[in-house]
Amino acid sequence: MKMLDIYEELRSNSYPGRGIVIGRSADGKSAVTAYFIMGRSVNSRNRVFTETEDGIRTEAADPSKLSDPHLIIYAPVRVLGNKTIVTNGDQTDTIYELMDKQQTFEQALRTREYEDDAPNYTPRISGIMHVGEGKYNFAMSILKSADGSPESTQRFTFAYSNPLPGEGRFIHTYMGDGNPLPSFEGEPKRVAIPDDMDKFAQELWEALNEDNKVSLFVRYIDIETGAARSKIINKYSK
Repeated sequence: MKMLDIYEELRSNSYPGRGIVIGRSADGKSAVTAYFIMGRSVNSRNRVFTETEDGIRTEAADPSKLSDPHLIIYAPVRVLGNKTIVTNGDQTDTIYELMDKQQTFEQALRTREYEDDAPNYTPRISGIMHVGEGKYNFAMSILKSADGSPESTQRFTFAYSNPLPGEGRFIHTYMGDGNPLPSFEGEPKRVAIPDDMDKFAQELWEALNEDNKVSLFVRYIDIETGAARSKIINKYSK
């Protein structure tokens, strides 16, 4: 698979929706993830990322403007032991709770399907990172309707063992803007992952559409020690 320039991918798509990047830094030392959200409506744009004890949550930037919390208020990132869960919805909690009961990433996601936001039926995209004892692997998943038909759920999981330095995978909810919004298609895209967390976050943020971008989260986890560094960028202040 050809390696793509993630910044160009974002610049060329005014509305990729929500996106997850997972990979390994170029020096091989860090497990890396990034998650961003976008919005077209006032309700969707009225959000910020805030830190929690085990990850982050979305919250209303202005609570007085929050018209419907359904599908927009959730925990995108949670940590369970040596596992970091990253998703675009409340399936984060499903994965966390069922993996805590010794079920697998795939088993947890079999209890869920695409979002109930007809006519878009937005895909649920998820990632899981395992970092421990100097080893690292990750998996990504997408649950989507059958080409816009709510009668069938399509489930795809992609697993990456010992990912190569400087490489990552990028999956997002929409192929582009539209009505209804067209769901992501194919395998997660192969993209480059740099060593510099701050630069990576800033360049991702600058590449996202200015009108539609809302929040960005980036985390680098030291593969040897498990120590994590994170950065949050919010367009709107709380």
